[in-house]
Amino acid sequence: MSSHENSTLLERIVRAGRQNRISRRNFMAEASAAGLTIAAASTLWAENAAAETPQAGGTFRLGLHDGNTADTLDPGKYQSVSEIQLAHTFRSYLTEITADNGLGGDMAVSWSASPDAKVWTFELSPDATFHDGRAFTSNDAVASLNHHRGDDTTSAAKPLLSNVTDVRADGDHAIVIEVDQGFADLPWVMADYHLTMLPATEDGGVEWESGLGAGPYRIVNNEPGVGANLERHDGWHREGAWFDGIEITILNDPNARQTSLITDDVDAISSVDLKTLTLLGRDPNIEIDNVPSGSAITLPMFCDHAPYDNVDVRLALKHAIDREEIVEKILFGTGTPGNDFHVSPNMPYWPDIEQRTYDPDKAKHHLKQAGMESLRVELSAADSVLPGAVDMVVLYSEQAKAAGIDLVPVREPNDGYWSDVWLKKPFVFVKWGARPTPDNMFTLAYKDDAPWNEAHWQNARFNELLLMAKAELDETRRGEMYREMCQIARDDGGTIIPLFVNFVYARRSNVRHGPSVAASWECDGARSAHRWWFA
Repeated sequence: MSSHENSTLLERIVRAGRQNRISRRNFMAEASAAGLTIAAASTLWAENAAAETPQAGGTFRLGLHDGNTADTLDPGKYQSVSEIQLAHTFRSYLTEITADNGLGGDMAVSWSASPDAKVWTFELSPDATFHDGRAFTSNDAVASLNHHRGDDTTSAAKPLLSNVTDVRADGDHAIVIEVDQGFADLPWVMADYHLTMLPATEDGGVEWESGLGAGPYRIVNNEPGVGANLERHDGWHREGAWFDGIEITILNDPNARQTSLITDDVDAISSVDLKTLTLLGRDPNIEIDNVPSGSAITLPMFCDHAPYDNVDVRLALKHAIDREEIVEKILFGTGTPGNDFHVSPNMPYWPDIEQRTYDPDKAKHHLKQAGMESLRVELSAADSVLPGAVDMVVLYSEQAKAAGIDLVPVREPNDGYWSDVWLKKPFVFVKWGARPTPDNMFTLAYKDDAPWNEAHWQNARFNELLLMAKAELDETRRGEMYREMCQIARDDGGTIIPLFVNFVYARRSNVRHGPSVAASWECDGARSAHRWWFA
């Protein structure tokens, strides 16, 4: 074996050791085969082990996509990836999705429910403080949740709490939440990115404008669409927050984002340009995280807007897309074909329903049923939402021609996509973050009165089942209800779901994390700032 081959093999072995993909025994054997002595291999293993022990210090520079000048600190209006990443960096929640995709405590240390799951008690950390030194109490938690409740709220999270009838303090460090029917998923809902814990005001509202939080880092300065600087909150009540500071830079252009990582101008980026993924993976100074997730690409059509108000037109467009080709050519295999219902194979209650495939003849049949020989529609997209989004729409356009559909791709400006295009135009490209349960996803985007019902879809049976399933504690019956809901969404709904994307992001090799990363958002569930560290 040549010295170059030895070096390449050793590099792969070391990388496997860093990523916990190889045992010590196999590491020693393979390192020896690559030409190292036992003593040298032992030293290298020890260095790897030390590198996996969290170390404090340094400023973590994070390059993010999907940042906008319209981004806000109002948690009820969070939409973009950059808002969500920043929120998890300077604010806290009652619960969190853990690195191994379970449910853990954040501001709450424990929770319990009545036998009928109608009354929930959350015990709060007595050690938590806001960035200005104020103690976090039950009054803050009550006000924070009520920010998303009531007739006057503008929060997109209002549907998540629609069944809540009362939120009240129980002493200084506990709250009681009552719901009008059993709500088995309530602790999971508390991890939703809108439901941040904020300081209460004297009138029972919350103080969100100042940027105060109780999270691991406090904002020093923040310029929406440009970036933010943060420093460690020494009063944070949890383990972690190993970095001294965080520097967030908005890099919507995928080439600029990737170049910044390669040239060591940032330490990690939130979304890799998949066209160059293989090439990037060859760089010994770069580590790539490729994480299967429940993050969906949706193509919602306004069901109250012609021609999408005709179910046969919707079905024609669903049959005219080749999902397998899109996963292969646009995502380079880093995704899973969707089936036009918003439950991914790695979510609970995923139903094994026959996969919809590319079928131009069926698409033509449905057009004929709608009284059409051909169809012309526009589909809006922007690459800030997902690198390759516009290319995906162009490919879909080519596929749809065989069905007699003239699908016109519209490249929208990156800045302002969420405020000016999504929920405004009748057929658009959307990327959703992963949600932990079907109830969470369906309540946010498919319930008839949800503010984020992006397809304007109304189906009485779907909504009836949603309420029934929310209260159903029998897992088997609940699963049957979700299966029927998925079938209804697939065959009647106004949303094409071509695929579920992997979260593919990258970091410099001196940036470390544990053996698992959360699949709820990019960068370890948007918690890289407090879970990761420098070697």
